[in-house]
Amino acid sequence: MKLLVFDTTHHALWAEEIARTKGLGVDVVPAPAAADAKCDLALAVLEEDELELIASLDAEGVPFRWHIG
Repeated sequence: MKLLVFDTTHHALWAEEIARTKGLGVDVVPAPAAADAKCDLALAVLEEDELELIASLDAEGVPFRWHIG
């Protein structure tokens, strides 16, 4: 799984709502301290769903960044 991190809780929950509406495999998890995220939530996404999720979040204007590590 890969992690998306967000600057606000609103963005994290908005991303989760979009993913769930599209039937994508995601889980809301605590953001790792190393992510230096402004929000304490992250979205874990299944690799097979990441391209569709990215396209969906971009289309809706949800800001995010990947956490690698």
